Amino acid sequence: MAQPQITGFEELAKQSVLYPQESLLATRKNQNSLNIGLPREISLQENRIALTPDAVSILVRNGHEVWVEKNAGKGANFSDHEYSEAGAKIVQSPEEVYQANLILKVEPLVEEEFNFIKAGTTVISALNLPSLEKKYFEKLNQSKITGIGYELVEDQVGGKPIIRAMGEIAGSTVLLIAAEYLSSPSGGRGIILGGITGVPPTKIVILGAGTVAEYATRAAIGFGADVKIFDKHIYRLQRLKYSIGQNLYTSIIDSDTLAEAISRADVVIGTMRAENGTSPMVVTKDMVSQMKAGSVIIDVSIDQGGSFETSKMTTHKNPIFKYSDVIHYCVPNIPSRVANTASTALSNVFLPFLLQTGTIGGIEEMIYANRWFMKGVYCHKGTLTNSHIARSFNMRYKDLTLLLAARM
Repeated sequence: MAQPQITGFEELAKQSVLYPQESLLATRKNQNSLNIGLPREISLQENRIALTPDAVSILVRNGHEVWVEKNAGKGANFSDHEYSEAGAKIVQSPEEVYQANLILKVEPLVEEEFNFIKAGTTVISALNLPSLEKKYFEKLNQSKITGIGYELVEDQVGGKPIIRAMGEIAGSTVLLIAAEYLSSPSGGRGIILGGITGVPPTKIVILGAGTVAEYATRAAIGFGADVKIFDKHIYRLQRLKYSIGQNLYTSIIDSDTLAEAISRADVVIGTMRAENGTSPMVVTKDMVSQMKAGSVIIDVSIDQGGSFETSKMTTHKNPIFKYSDVIHYCVPNIPSRVANTASTALSNVFLPFLLQTGTIGGIEEMIYANRWFMKGVYCHKGTLTNSHIARSFNMRYKDLTLLLAARM
């Protein structure tokens, strides 16, 4: 019997199966997979997003599911296409994204978002305590929501990585803001930030000696400015001088010394750390009135109450006002000016602990397995767990460490 003749087309078809064929990338899914929602920010002209497309890609490859609300990354110049290519599901509305079990966002929930979030959800966001009222925590408790304030979360060595990262950005950016508003077109004194040959350098006073102050000082020294740093604690000043690596003018806050420095300053930057949720007010109206017309105040601490008696919160759209002819810049989220950089920094912190959370068995296990992470939890399944918040609003609270002891 004659063998059937194989045509050239059939031969080509057989050979084609030897070539690699396109297929979807396999992902690992298990019972510990996270369902993460990234909503579009609608408060305070916030432009940041908590995860970049690169971070989403890694999470998806590790078996986690990420939902991104349409245009959530637009303010940080991350497109929906980039998130879709990374494996995220693009949802069209806040109603959809808030069906995720873990909501990761930058700003606290606002009134409108409470209408979408489902009971039992975990929300990781900023706390921004001075801007919140008692009813905010009552609503969280009514919905049995677990709230984690990322500025409270510590790392394994006791540092606060989000605060550190945003502080570095704010400190590096604040001198650019000062330079902008010292200029003549902005109504400032019409002087250069720093100094040139034969012209005395700009005088800058920095209140506080934390991360923002460190990076603002580095930038100011680079510009050639004359910098004076004040803080309430000597150890912070010592630590700052050690970090900078050179001799600096530093002083404990004293009314006479501080008042004189401020009266001579071209720029005063407030970076005082919050004490019990509120930053200390150290500059009075009288002190501001003694400043030169066209000088600049930048209150980085405004989201924690502010360091100046004359401060009032402003926005990126309307960032400044004048008091006694002194320009005040009091925008609470300075890192949002450089949203792409800030989002990348946030993502670098969130990604590792989200991967660890998935490995360890979910948010509950992450809370109880790591005391440094537990410190960020301020409400848990319908009950406050932060004693300071409870005292501030006269509410009941549970100590999570006691619950941890009961599990052991």
